[in-house]
Amino acid sequence: MTPERAFPLRVAGVDCGSNAIRFLAAEFSAPGKGTIVHQERVPVRLGHEVFLSGTLNTDAIAAAVAAFRGFAQQLERLAVDGYRAVATSAVREARNRDVLLDAVRAEAGLELEVITGTEEARLVHRAVTHRLDLSGGKWVLVDLGGGSVEVSLVDDAGMLWTESHTIGTVRLLEVLQDSAHEPVRFRRLVDEYLNALRVPAPAQYWEPAGLIATGGNIEALAELAGAPRDEKGAATLKLADLEAAIERLSALGYEERIERLGLRPDRADVILPAAMVYHRVAALVGAGEIVVPHIGVKEGLLLDAVDRLVSDVLYRAEHARVVRQGAVSLGRRYMFDEAHGLHVADLALHLFDALQDLHRLGAHERTILMAAAILHEIGSFIAHKKHHKHSHYIISRSELPALSWYDMQLVALVARYHRGADPSERHRDFAALDPDHRRVVRRLSAHLRLADALD
Repeated sequence: MTPERAFPLRVAGVDCGSNAIRFLAAEFSAPGKGTIVHQERVPVRLGHEVFLSGTLNTDAIAAAVAAFRGFAQQLERLAVDGYRAVATSAVREARNRDVLLDAVRAEAGLELEVITGTEEARLVHRAVTHRLDLSGGKWVLVDLGGGSVEVSLVDDAGMLWTESHTIGTVRLLEVLQDSAHEPVRFRRLVDEYLNALRVPAPAQYWEPAGLIATGGNIEALAELAGAPRDEKGAATLKLADLEAAIERLSALGYEERIERLGLRPDRADVILPAAMVYHRVAALVGAGEIVVPHIGVKEGLLLDAVDRLVSDVLYRAEHARVVRQGAVSLGRRYMFDEAHGLHVADLALHLFDALQDLHRLGAHERTILMAAAILHEIGSFIAHKKHHKHSHYIISRSELPALSWYDMQLVALVARYHRGADPSERHRDFAALDPDHRRVVRRLSAHLRLADALD
C-alpha cells in the first residue's frame, strides 16, 4: 500500500501518443488545486508506419527513449512525489511494443504503461469534469489522437458509454497517403472512412446537453477561428467556424499552412483530417458548437497521481467504482441479467473479504472478481448453451475503464470458469498466463462459483 502523503505535492504525467509525447508537472496545494511547474511537448511520431506495418519504427523508438531520458531528468530536478506515464494506440497496436517499454525502463528508469482506449477516455473525462460543469445533463465527449478516437456519453458522475474507434489523424494520413496531396480526393476518401464512426448508442435517443472535444488539433482549430476562452480556459468553437476552417485548410498546401497559419510542421499535415473527424461527430450529435476545454489525458494523469498519493484506500475505492460502472454499462449493451450479476458480485465480494486470511489477494484482484461476477453471464447474449465460453469471448475482446488489456483477460477467464470445467493448462488462454496469475484465476473463479451457487 502506498503511504499517504500531505500537501503540497508535486506530480507529473506523461502522455505518449501517436504524434507526440507530452510531459506535464504541477504542484498541488490541495485536491484539485494545482499550478503547472513544467510542461513539454516532444514531436515524436510513433504512429508513423505502425498503423500499416504493425511495428514501431526504429528511429521513432530511439527518439521516444531520448525524450523519456529527458523526462527522467526533469522528474529528478523537480523533486516529483509521483508520476504516471501512459502510451496509447500506436504502442498499443505495435507487435514490438516491448522493445520500447524495455528501453524506457532500462535507459530512463521509468515505467511506461500501455492503456486501452476506454482508459484514455476515463482520464480525459476526469480532467474535463475538473474544468467544466457537466451537471446540466449528458454530454458527448470526443477525444481525438493520432491513432484512435474515443467517443463517450458522460455526465458529472462518470462515463455512461464509450466507444474507441481506430480512426486517428496519423492513421488517416498513413492509410490515405497516396491522395494526401490531392485535396478534393483526400477529403472524399476521409469522408468515406468516417462512415464507420458512430456515436454511443444512448446519444441517439437522449438529446445531449452538448459536445465537448479534446486533443491538440481541436485546440489549434479553436485558436485559428479566434474562439474566445472563458475564465477557466475553455473555448467554444462554432460549427460554422469549423466548416470555414476546413475550407481554408483544404485550399492551402502543407508548407502554406506552416507559413501562413503558423502551424507546427507536425500539426500542419494532420489538422485537416482532424477537423473533418470533429465535424462528423458534431453532425452525428446535432451540435451547433463544440466546447474545447484545452485539457486532456495528461491532466487526468495528474489528478489520478494526486489521489493515489493522498489516500491509496480512497483511490482504490474510486478505481473499483469506475470499473463497476463500466461493467454494468458493458453488460447493458448485451442485455445481461443486471440484478443477477450485481447480486452475485456482492456475494462474491463478501466471500472474498471473509476469506482474506486464506487467499491473501489484494484490492486489485478484488476488483477483477467484481467485474467478472457482474459480467459472468453476459455470454447468454450469444446463446445460453456454453454461455460461460461466450462470456469469455465477449469480455476478452472488450474494454473497461481503469483496467488494462491483461486485466481484461483475467476478468474473462474468471467469468469463463464460473461453471463447467475447472481452470486447466490444457486451455490455451489460461496456459498463456504466468504462474502467479494462473493462481489468481483459480482462486477468484472458486469465489465466483460459490457466489453463483448461493444466488
